[in-house]
Amino acid sequence: MVPVPNTKDYKPPGESQYVSMKTYIQLMFSSEGARPSDIFDRLYMLGFKATQGHRDLVYEWDRNATVQDAIWFADKVHAVLEGLNVTFELETLE
Repeated sequence: MVPVPNTKDYKPPGESQYVSMKTYIQLMFSSEGARPSDIFDRLYMLGFKATQGHRDLVYEWDRNATVQDAIWFADKVHAVLEGLNVTFELETLE
């Protein structure tokens, strides 16, 4: 039997095979706001994953993100965190 290639990481010819867009989020919690575990649960539902370092979570795009994509995603994060009394900073990088 011939193995089926993994197409998850496939990029069309001409695109770098190693470019991976990531959006990082750094959070600042308030003692007057929602519990950190509730905030993390909401962000996990958007596709964020835990990461190590000075950033709290990372979202790994399945394609190259445009500026419009990053703004759309920032709006989604804002909507999910609205009213929880948490401050956040996003950074999208290649």
